Amino acid sequence: MTTDESHLQPAGESQLRSLLGDYVLQRLQQETEGKLHQRLFHCLRSAIIEGVIQPKVRLPASRDLAQEIHVSRNTVLTTYEQLQAEGYLEARTGHGTWVSEQLPEAFLNTHIHLDNASGDKIQNSYTLSKRGSNLIEYAAASPHQWGAFVPGAPDVTEFPHHIFSRIQSRLSREPDIDCLIYSNAGGCIELRQALADYLRIARSVQCDADQIIITEGVHQAIDLVSRALSDIGDPVWIEDPAYWGMRNTLRMNGLDLHPMPVDANGIIPNTRFDQAPKLIFVTPSHQYPLGSHLSLERRKQLIHIAQKNNSWIVEDDYDSEFRFSGSPYPSLQGLEQNAPVLYMGTFSKTIYPSLRIGYLVVPKPLFPLLRIAAAELYRGGHLLEQKALAEFISEGHYEAHIRRMRLLYGKRRDFLIDLITRYLGSAFIHEYDQAAGLHLILKLPEFCNDITIATMALERGIKVRPLSQYYMQPTMQRGLLLGFACVNEKDMLMAFGVLLQCLREAGISTLS
Repeated sequence: MTTDESHLQPAGESQLRSLLGDYVLQRLQQETEGKLHQRLFHCLRSAIIEGVIQPKVRLPASRDLAQEIHVSRNTVLTTYEQLQAEGYLEARTGHGTWVSEQLPEAFLNTHIHLDNASGDKIQNSYTLSKRGSNLIEYAAASPHQWGAFVPGAPDVTEFPHHIFSRIQSRLSREPDIDCLIYSNAGGCIELRQALADYLRIARSVQCDADQIIITEGVHQAIDLVSRALSDIGDPVWIEDPAYWGMRNTLRMNGLDLHPMPVDANGIIPNTRFDQAPKLIFVTPSHQYPLGSHLSLERRKQLIHIAQKNNSWIVEDDYDSEFRFSGSPYPSLQGLEQNAPVLYMGTFSKTIYPSLRIGYLVVPKPLFPLLRIAAAELYRGGHLLEQKALAEFISEGHYEAHIRRMRLLYGKRRDFLIDLITRYLGSAFIHEYDQAAGLHLILKLPEFCNDITIATMALERGIKVRPLSQYYMQPTMQRGLLLGFACVNEKDMLMAFGVLLQCLREAGISTLS
């Protein structure tokens, strides 16, 4: 943050002197008319009016400020005296010069008026590009990322921060130089190796460390794949409904999106197409957001289509760690040797979202090319965090955390299902539910407007997402995504009571 973007809050005198000196030197270069003391007066008065220097802040002594900005002390004294005469400064005997608590009202009002007029002019002169406007139009990222019932939010309070912090602290005391510079190797080798070992066992992914590229989450992985493996206008298959973040990233990269419907067996591929898809994006282990599992027959069908048409399948292994009944489903990537599948995952749901570490497993021939592309686009970093995460995994802490959270989330999921069944009935639980993930779909009758209900709930502090907003096609289901991972049973009960009232006001009959 630059000096003129900050507020010079009360601080140590030497710090304030230095900050104010930097600010004044920058502004003096822009003030070209008038004598030096007049230019300095305008600089300091603007800083006070704009709030850069806050009221009741003590200014540096005239001698000190003069040294900082390389002018005579008399110039600064003259400026201070003029500011004091006009009511912007107060001189306190024996205690220096201070910014007045009350500024001259007349000038302040004039300034605000001019500032607003200037703002209107700038607003009319600068507009986003068509692509930027398109991004804003479809933006869906919520400012509400915690509480009942935020979908996909893990309980970050349950993570063993003390263990992870201990590892980070030790590595930070004497860090390797390689951890402090840019990386073009695809990420920390220790993390790539730890991930390869983990994914082979936990997810049946066929890979080694030289197939893994560390990313800053799934969004970056989608961006990298779509930029490197497709051209503007190429057809891309996506599930419908699908994750809005993936859809918007692909749209921003100029790809032609072809939504494919989803049923209890996952995505339904189009077997009669004029133009083969360049990329096929799927969530086979736990379809997002409906929750179905991609059947073996459909998996083989997708791989056959990709092999025959030189397409790439991009597998988002969403929420695969959190399955609460039965055996976990293996990855699509590991189904066949040398399948044209890129596998991506993230630690956002298993550790915490702001960690911003994800991964992309690519076929060996692609690795050196995508590694270079990633370095050119994003300039790899966060290597200390990656190395700490590698140790956290290799020492067994990650698996232990997953097991513990699986039990905790399973109990919270059961509690929410019991509430839905007791007060609404089992028909409100979506039929594709596979006892996995961090959210449930609350089905709503066709006459309901799920967007209106979600808005009503948010006004009362309950954060749900409307299912209809995940669809591209006009034929859509109505429902609400209810995240249960980051809310305990007591808070869940109270929040569900508020949500029930919203449903009743929307015309839905409840059982009690």
